[in-house]
Amino acid sequence: MNKKEVLIGFVVGIIANTIGTLLYILLFSDFGVEETIKAAIAQEHIGSLLALGAILNLVAFFGFLRLKRDYRARGVMIATILTAMIILYYKVF
Repeated sequence: MNKKEVLIGFVVGIIANTIGTLLYILLFSDFGVEETIKAAIAQEHIGSLLALGAILNLVAFFGFLRLKRDYRARGVMIATILTAMIILYYKVF
């Protein structure tokens, strides 16, 4: 049962990060989504773009904590750590 709750939280964290990134692109970029992502990769700013998208994970994390869904919050935390590892990869390599 706990693994299922962590998995649900992980999926919510990935979806929240994706929505946050897309929302940031749509609100603050003059280009389309695909062009913005290509430009971010070319200019080595993809890590910053992912980090800004991960802000939405805070809402999911504290929302699950407020609802006493600790294992789901743990899943969101795992998704956030995975995002941090991807950002680290882009910054180092």
